[in-house]
Amino acid sequence: MNKRFDVKKLVQISLLIALQIILTRFCSIQTPIVRIGFGFVPVVVTAIMYGPICAGVANGIADIIGTILFPTGAYFPGFTLTAILSGVIYGVFLYKKPITWARIIGASIAINIGLNLCLNTYWLSILMGKGFMALLPTRIMKELIMIPIKVIIIGIVWKKIIIKLPKFSQAI
Repeated sequence: MNKRFDVKKLVQISLLIALQIILTRFCSIQTPIVRIGFGFVPVVVTAIMYGPICAGVANGIADIIGTILFPTGAYFPGFTLTAILSGVIYGVFLYKKPITWARIIGASIAINIGLNLCLNTYWLSILMGKGFMALLPTRIMKELIMIPIKVIIIGIVWKKIIIKLPKFSQAI
């Protein structure tokens, strides 16, 4: 029997996608400097449990569904590409590997600096018709603030939830 597409896995990933949409669209904290969102948590859980491909696909699906159900502007496929790559990066750093602070920090820096700062700023420059360098200064501050927040939250999730997941998933 092919264990790649079993119903239990599909349901768990679907629930994580739904949770990600809710956390991204409704459970973020807006401060004068930065919007702190928690939509990355289900992506991390998916990456740890199922690997980079599942996390990338799930994150891409969550981005598309979230944009369709709760639009905040025009859909742009570049942001979906960034979402997919984020899931893949979390999976590469965290799937079937000992989860250490170095891996968590590496994944957070790769995503926040490489994808969110560089790639998303490029997408915004295309959408807004502004220069990349004009958008960069305000986005640098946001991403530098988010890195330690993500590292701490991923560490807490890993220690409190992920370790208990095999027991949880057996009960389902």
